[in-house]
Amino acid sequence: MTDSIFDLGPQTRVVARLVAGVTDEQLTDVTPCPGTAVRNMLGHLLGLSVAFRDAARKDLGVMTDTAPDSAASDPGPGWREDLPRVLDALAEVWRDPAAWTGMTRAGGIDLPGAVAAAVAVDELVIHGWDLAVATGRPYEPDPVALQASYDFLLAAAQDPSRGGGIFGPVVPVPEDAPLLDRALGLSGRDPGWKP
Repeated sequence: MTDSIFDLGPQTRVVARLVAGVTDEQLTDVTPCPGTAVRNMLGHLLGLSVAFRDAARKDLGVMTDTAPDSAASDPGPGWREDLPRVLDALAEVWRDPAAWTGMTRAGGIDLPGAVAAAVAVDELVIHGWDLAVATGRPYEPDPVALQASYDFLLAAAQDPSRGGGIFGPVVPVPEDAPLLDRALGLSGRDPGWKP
């Protein structure tokens, strides 16, 4: 899925900029994730950022044991300050080469550190798009993060034990489509989704 260590910082900054642009009026808007409003997406991003920060530190506990689907809640009143701070911490801990080695846990699943990093960056890339299209903002993910996300999703889609996509059925996208569209299709999303 990934052969080398890369910096999650450029993608966490992309997501932080999107978060900064969310207005109070947009918190109830729909996202491409069924049943998930913008406020729930913000709560999910906050929860996954804490979980993967702790996974990088090998600080296993409640956050690394929490199933991803249980984190679609409201982000809390301090989300405008909390989410950028946690995104910065997430990027910082994954800069330590030790985070990429050995075993860790996220979402209650034990996995190698490098795989946890791939999952984390995939979450940031795909949910960054979710947030951008839900709030009508342009989206340009970090190219390195996008490639890592695509590689992770492609490997998952080709794994016969998963029966297709990791997050749902793969949405067919032309082979010559932009890399982001192909990653979105592999994630079970329609790149043409509109609110």
